[in-house]
Amino acid sequence: MAQDQEPVTVTDRAARKSVWPAVRKRHDFVTLAIALAAIGLFMATASMVLPALLRHGFGGADGPDAILTNALILNIALILLGWNRYKALNGELEHQKRAEREARQLADKDDLTGSLNRRSFAAMLEGLLSGEKNPDRAIAAIAIDLDNFKQVNDLNGHAAGDKVLCEAAERIAKLLPDGAQLARLGGDEFICAVPYLTHSPDRIDHLVTRMIETVARPVVHQANAIDITVSIGIAGSNQLDGQSIETPAQDLMHKADIAMYHAKKQGKNRFYWFEAPMENELRFRNELEAGIRRGIENDEFVPYYEQQIDLDTGEIVGFEMLARWESPEMGLVNPDIFIPIAEEIGVIADLSERLISKAFEDAKQWDPEITLSVNISPVQMRDPWFAQKILKMLVEHRFPAHRLDIEVTETCLHENIGMVRSMITSLRNQGVKVSLDDFGTGYSSLSQLRSLPFDRLKIDRSFITELSNENQSDKLVDAIVSMSDGLKLPITAEGIENEKVLEALSRWGSMKGQGYHYGRPEPADDVLKRLEMAGKLALTNEDNVVSLANTSDEDDTAKRAG
Repeated sequence: MAQDQEPVTVTDRAARKSVWPAVRKRHDFVTLAIALAAIGLFMATASMVLPALLRHGFGGADGPDAILTNALILNIALILLGWNRYKALNGELEHQKRAEREARQLADKDDLTGSLNRRSFAAMLEGLLSGEKNPDRAIAAIAIDLDNFKQVNDLNGHAAGDKVLCEAAERIAKLLPDGAQLARLGGDEFICAVPYLTHSPDRIDHLVTRMIETVARPVVHQANAIDITVSIGIAGSNQLDGQSIETPAQDLMHKADIAMYHAKKQGKNRFYWFEAPMENELRFRNELEAGIRRGIENDEFVPYYEQQIDLDTGEIVGFEMLARWESPEMGLVNPDIFIPIAEEIGVIADLSERLISKAFEDAKQWDPEITLSVNISPVQMRDPWFAQKILKMLVEHRFPAHRLDIEVTETCLHENIGMVRSMITSLRNQGVKVSLDDFGTGYSSLSQLRSLPFDRLKIDRSFITELSNENQSDKLVDAIVSMSDGLKLPITAEGIENEKVLEALSRWGSMKGQGYHYGRPEPADDVLKRLEMAGKLALTNEDNVVSLANTSDEDDTAKRAG
C-alpha cells in the first residue's frame, strides 16, 4: 500500500514559486560553466588538431588523430548547445520579469480607465500623508461620484456606460496638477489626491469647479449625446484629528466620501468640503436605515387612517391609509422621514405589503360601504407582479375588491406608462378602484388621462389649501374640475384645513374631501371608536365579504353637472 502523501498547500506553492527563479538562475550558471569548459577544451584540442589538419590539406603529413578530431567536433557542439541554452534561459527569465512587472501594474491599475485602483491609491495616499511634514501644506482627497449613472447603463447599455467612465476619468486626469493622483474605486466612484497650500484652499475649489464643468460636457456614443453630472466631496489632511481607528488614508477618504454624499443630498452636481456635522448626519442616516430594516421585522410600522368625507352630506365614506413608524427609540415617526429611505434601500414593497395586510383586517370591522384608499410608491409600480400581489392579498384576507382604492401618483406615469396601464387594467378588471393622486403636480397630458382607466382624480393639497387666499389656485382648481367633468371622473380634494376652504369648494358641486379640518390621521382603535359613535361598524365579519353595490363615486360627477 502506497504511503499517504502530504497535501500541497497554497503556502507550499507560493514557496516553490518564490525559489524557482533562484533555481533557474543556478541552472543558468551551470550551463554557462559547461559552455566555458567546452571552450577551454576546444582551444586545447584545436591547437593540436588544426595545424595537423592544415598540413594534411597542403599534401603534407598524415591527418590529425581521429580521437582528437572527434573531441574537437564534440567541443564545438557543446559550445553551441551551451550558448543557445544560456540565451534561451536568459530570454525566458526576461520574459518572466516583464510578466511580473505587467502583473504588478495590473494589480495597481483599474483595467477600464487605467487609473489607480482602491488598494494602490490607499497605499499611495498613506505614503503622501506620512511624508508630508510641512504644516503649510496638506493633501486634499477629492471624492467624485457620477450622478444617476445607473440610468446611463439602463438607457444606453453598458458599452455606453464604460465610455462615459473612461471619458470622465480622462477629463479629470487632464485637470490634475503635478503630483496629483487619480483612482477609480469601483463602479462610478473616483477619488483624487491633490497637494495644496493650507492658506489657499480656494485653489482646490477652482479645480473642483472645473471638474464639474468639464465632466458635464456631453459624451457622444453611437451618435447619442449622453449628459452626466458629478457630485464631489473634499476633505483636507489638516482636518484629520488622529481620533479615528482607521489609518490616516482611510480616514481622509471616508471624510471625503461623507462630503460627497452630502453634495448628492443637497441636489447633486455640486461640491462640499467635509464638516463634522455631516458625519453626524450620515451616522443618523445609517441608524435610520438599520432601524427601518429592524422595524419591519419587529412589526413596528402601523397604519393610521385619515377620514374621507362626502362634502354634500358630511358623512364618512372612506379612509386613506397612512404609514407611521412607532419606533422604540424615536417615538412616532412620520412617513416623510422614513418612506424616501425605505424606497432607496429597497424595502418599501415589503413595508407597504405588511401595512396593507393590517389595513385589510382593520377595514373588515368597518361599515361595508366605507372604502379603504392606499398610496402606492412609484418603486412598487416598477414591479410587473404588483397587481397580482394586491389581488392575492385581497383573496387571503377575504376583503372585497370594490372597497379598495389604489392611489397612483402622477410621477408613475412618466416612468413606464405601458406597465402602469397594464397594472391599472388588471386591478380594475377585478373590481379594484384606481385613483390618480396629487393631480396637477406631475404634468399629465390629456391624452394620458384618456388612455388610462382611472376611477377618480385627487386634487393636490397645494392647490386646495390656497383657496382661502383668493389667488390663482381657484382658477387652477376650476380648470381641473372642468377637465374631470369632461373625463367623467369624480374628484377628491386633499388638504381641507378650515371652513373657509370648505366654503370655497362648495362652488364646484359634489366631491369627496379630506384634511385636518376633519381631524388628524388616527390609529385603528380610534377609528373604531369614531365609527362606533357614528353607527358605522360592521355587524359581523361575514357581512364584509358579501358582494355589495359600488359606492357612489360615479354619482359625484352627475351631481356637479346637475
